[in-house]
Amino acid sequence: MRIRDFVLTLLLSLIANSAHAGWVSLFNGTDLTGWTPKIRGYQFGEDPDHTFRVEDGLLTVSYTAYTKFNDQFGHLFYKTPYSHYRLRLDYRFIGKQAPGAPRWAFRNSGVMVHSQNPATMPPSQDFPISVEVQFLGGLGDGKARSTANMCSPGTHIVYQGAFTKTHCINSTAPTFHDDQWVHVEVLVQGDQRVVHFVNGQKVMEYGGLTTGGGVVSGHREEMKPEGLPLKTGYISLQSEGHPIQFRNIELIDMGSG
Repeated sequence: MRIRDFVLTLLLSLIANSAHAGWVSLFNGTDLTGWTPKIRGYQFGEDPDHTFRVEDGLLTVSYTAYTKFNDQFGHLFYKTPYSHYRLRLDYRFIGKQAPGAPRWAFRNSGVMVHSQNPATMPPSQDFPISVEVQFLGGLGDGKARSTANMCSPGTHIVYQGAFTKTHCINSTAPTFHDDQWVHVEVLVQGDQRVVHFVNGQKVMEYGGLTTGGGVVSGHREEMKPEGLPLKTGYISLQSEGHPIQFRNIELIDMGSG
C-alpha cells in the first residue's frame, strides 16, 4: 500500500472511531435520573429505606434507615443495556457496616456488568444474573485484599484460557484501606472479553461469558440457561451491607461490536 493510501485509510479509521469518542456521564450529581433500584424483598423500583440516594453530589449507598440488614441485597440499575463499552467510575467505602449485614460483606460492593433485565427479577432474588467487578476494602489486619476482582452470580467465564466454575477470582490490584477514592475502569466486549483496570493499571482479564452455575437464588429458572453466551446486559451498582459512595460514572458506548 502506498503511503498516501495508508494515511487515508488511517484517517478514515480515526473518523469512524470518533463516533465512539467522548465519555458520557451516567450520573448527573443531583438525583438518580436514569437509575432504578431493585432491593431484595421488594419489587423493581421500590426502595422504602432510601438505600440509594445523592449526598453532596455523590451517589451514596446508605443504611441510616435500616434497623437490621435482613439480607436486603440491593442493586441500582442504569436504564440502558449495553454490549461493547468502556465504563469508569470512582468509589470509596465510608462509615460503618449495616447492622446484621454478613461478615463477608464488610467493605464489599461492586458494579455488575451484563446484568439481566431487572424487571425479570422476582422480589426474592438476591443478585442479578451477571458478572461482578467486585470492590473490596482493606480489613485493617495487614492482609492483602485486592479490589476489582471477578465474581459470577449465575454465570461462568473463561479465565487464562480455561473454563472455570470458580465464583470469585482475585485480581492483581493492591489493597486500599479506609475511605480513599479508587478509580476503576472496565472494558467490556460482548461475551468475548472483559478487562479490569485500577488507577490506570490492568489487573484482570477474562472472556467466554455464559449464563449458568449457582450463587444466585430466588430467580426464575428460565433466566439462567446453562451455557448461553452472555453478550449484553445492564449495568448495576451494589448495596451489600456497607456504605459506599460513587462519583464520575461515565461510559463510552462502542456499539454491538
